Amino acid sequence: MSLLLNPAFAATFAPPVMEARRWLTETRLPEGYPLLNLSQAAPVDPPPAPMRAAMARAIEQDPAIHLYSPVLGNGPLRERLAARTAALYGGSVTAGQMALTSGCNQAFCAVMATLAAPGDEVILPAPWYFNHVMWLSMTGVKAVALPTGPGLQPDPEAAAALITPRTRAITLVTPNNPGGVEYSAETLEAFSRLCEEKGIALIVDETYRDFHTQDGPPHRLFQNPDWDRSFIHLYSFSKAYRLTGHRVGAIAAAPARLAEIEKFLDTVTICVSGPGQMAALWGLENLEDWLEGERQEILRRRRAMTEGFAGLPGWDLLGCGAYFAYARHPFEAASPEIAKRLLAEIGVLMLPGTMFRPEGAPEGAREMRIAFANADVSQIGDLMNRLKRVT
Repeated sequence: MSLLLNPAFAATFAPPVMEARRWLTETRLPEGYPLLNLSQAAPVDPPPAPMRAAMARAIEQDPAIHLYSPVLGNGPLRERLAARTAALYGGSVTAGQMALTSGCNQAFCAVMATLAAPGDEVILPAPWYFNHVMWLSMTGVKAVALPTGPGLQPDPEAAAALITPRTRAITLVTPNNPGGVEYSAETLEAFSRLCEEKGIALIVDETYRDFHTQDGPPHRLFQNPDWDRSFIHLYSFSKAYRLTGHRVGAIAAAPARLAEIEKFLDTVTICVSGPGQMAALWGLENLEDWLEGERQEILRRRRAMTEGFAGLPGWDLLGCGAYFAYARHPFEAASPEIAKRLLAEIGVLMLPGTMFRPEGAPEGAREMRIAFANADVSQIGDLMNRLKRVT
């Protein structure tokens, strides 16, 4: 008897990071080359020790941490996050415009569940974040690729030409995954005006906001008194406080939309992890200076990447920032073959650009994504030396 499957799920590609992990199990690493795993943007270090100690005390002493929380998240965390968001962007944000989710991926899924039905369309710049495309595919929503060109910057006029009566939203990720590039405040404002004019939503995913290269607010969208009319903001605590396993993300949106999102969350996870919410609140209250130190370290690693690629023959660095570098490789073979070859020959695991492009898009065959955030400056130097040995 054949397996019964939802056709939309059957048509959706397998998780790329899981595929890369399979390569690890199938490949014998070369002698003298310890693995440099640059495939996934997840901190490998645990949260800072004071946070872990606070979590341990709360788990032992606070009975409520083990119970269901409100579906949209604990009130104190929503209030504190709203205040931090308002202060950072210079706008007005209330707790009633905030919801907590089990990670930022769930935030995207929850928002899309309220926006788009099978047959609808969502525009995303390509190269794109594959989990966004997977969710759209599994729910029968068409992901429409917005080409970004050599600088990986999306063009609002090009996006306008892609809008149809079935378009429900434009999704932007900045700093970008996979490209590493940051979108300027002017670019985001142009997209905001476009979405307002066309009556569609603008979703901005700022999972990597805390590692932005510029000081101050990355944009001014929250300064519009009516920002929640079409703007939806996504955020994650996973990268900021190394809470990946505790799954705490956030949505800023109109209260009426959050009421619809509550239906989705209640039927999927009911609530966010209690220890995760406690840790996120503790981080907001205690880790601003520590987080700035983390940002400065990521910026040092970014500089090491840009300087390294400047001296790497044949490679073309298309974007670099936050956790990622995105580069064009110099080889004749396609990027999936090159990814496996780099693992087998020099012990470097990175993801091929074909995982971030529409199927059959020729650009992906020449591109690689490098998640450099887990490599310190000396390891980045080692990476460049290894890449020079591959011809």
